[in-house]
Amino acid sequence: MSFKYSQLTLAEHFSECQDLLTSDTPTFFSLLEEQIDLSEFIPVEFYCAFHLSLGRKRDYPLKGFLSALILQKILTIPTDSLLISLLSLCRELCDFCGFTKVPDAPMFTRFKQTFIPQLELMFSKMVDYTEPICQAIDSTLSSILTLDTSGVELYVKENNPKYLNTLIKQLKTYYKNNPNVDPYKMAYGLMPSQAAASSDAKQMYINGHFCYADKFSIITNGLGIVRHIAFLDDDFKQKHPDIEIDKKSDSPDEDKSIGDSSALKPVLQDFFELHPDFNPSIFLGDSAFDAIATYAFLIDELNFKKVVIAYNPRNESTLKKVGYNEYGYPLCPNDSSLVMKYRGHTREEGRADRIKWGCPKVHMKEGQYVCNCDNPCSTAKRGRTTYTYENMNFRMFPGLQRDSDEWNELYKIRTVIERAINHFKMNMCIAGRKSRDHLTTKADVLIAGIASQFTAIIADRLSYPQYLRSLKPLIA
Repeated sequence: MSFKYSQLTLAEHFSECQDLLTSDTPTFFSLLEEQIDLSEFIPVEFYCAFHLSLGRKRDYPLKGFLSALILQKILTIPTDSLLISLLSLCRELCDFCGFTKVPDAPMFTRFKQTFIPQLELMFSKMVDYTEPICQAIDSTLSSILTLDTSGVELYVKENNPKYLNTLIKQLKTYYKNNPNVDPYKMAYGLMPSQAAASSDAKQMYINGHFCYADKFSIITNGLGIVRHIAFLDDDFKQKHPDIEIDKKSDSPDEDKSIGDSSALKPVLQDFFELHPDFNPSIFLGDSAFDAIATYAFLIDELNFKKVVIAYNPRNESTLKKVGYNEYGYPLCPNDSSLVMKYRGHTREEGRADRIKWGCPKVHMKEGQYVCNCDNPCSTAKRGRTTYTYENMNFRMFPGLQRDSDEWNELYKIRTVIERAINHFKMNMCIAGRKSRDHLTTKADVLIAGIASQFTAIIADRLSYPQYLRSLKPLIA
């Protein structure tokens, strides 16, 4: 019995693949070309800066860079090197971007680092463009704003688990005969506040673990469409010199909450400065924003009608709650006929001014505090102490009743911002990048924001509102 073997050459394989690619332009690229022209969204200032930097006779057009980087986010292409390989192999993709030849990796990096202000401007203008789209889809959800902070972990040695584990192991060995020392807590205290290779990689506590990340703030509406991105970097601090700089404490959770609450006001101020015609009516936030000044700022200055922020347990006493009379004076928890004693004003750095009130049954005797209460509500020597403050009612009644059905339903919507951040990090490949450069990181997040606006525009023009946040089902 004899057999005949037919061997295909590499040239034949390449020719067959080439015929398949050139026989018909992929449907997705045709769809994009029909529905959207990138040029109409590029600000004039971007063209001017681009031509000023690279001149008129350039090998790579501005539209080409933007098209390639936006598609990289939409198609979940994790690295620039893979994007360059796809541009080299897929002629349709290269033609769609308008490249006659493919830029190398340093060219993409220089583009990102050079034109960050222009990317911010383009993103802001596209937010203005997509706002009517969001309002048409659901005006109620579009009137909701929610804000959160997150961070992009940078490629530094401090993010390697071996770095912390080595420190813990050394501490365990050194203090092996001292059971009172907690090596894990001590290791956190000894970790540097920023990475050695990048000062923008600050120590943070994100998603249940320590890391060194480039911190940013993000705002979305109730639909989960990103409305604003702000990196909390040196430029941001220079623009807002009054912002409180985070101080390292023993509690990583407290460090995170302090950062969130201090960033809220300047971030929202920048947002409304860029979009003065936006009129959201509801603000959603997690317990990290539960600060007295926050409620007054949101209701009095920004004119939010409802503020849905969960109580922070750090701000709540476990003791029996005090009541208040018609004048707003606190009453004894055990006897509502007794008004607590006025103890003067309390002023602390980083906290709202407060009025201090003491137990009405406590008095001084021979230089010592004495409580005549048979059933004291506090074990403190000075008896029960409580505080009142300006805008106290805003926190208790921020436009709607806490724990009502409306409150609970609105607070559930807040999770859209968590999903938006996760979409940026995972589907748009912001997380896991092997970069420690702040400018590149900032540009990648802004490009992801631009890509999210394009997704909303395309979904609207195709009359597929269900694809408002992702075009992946459409591609499939």
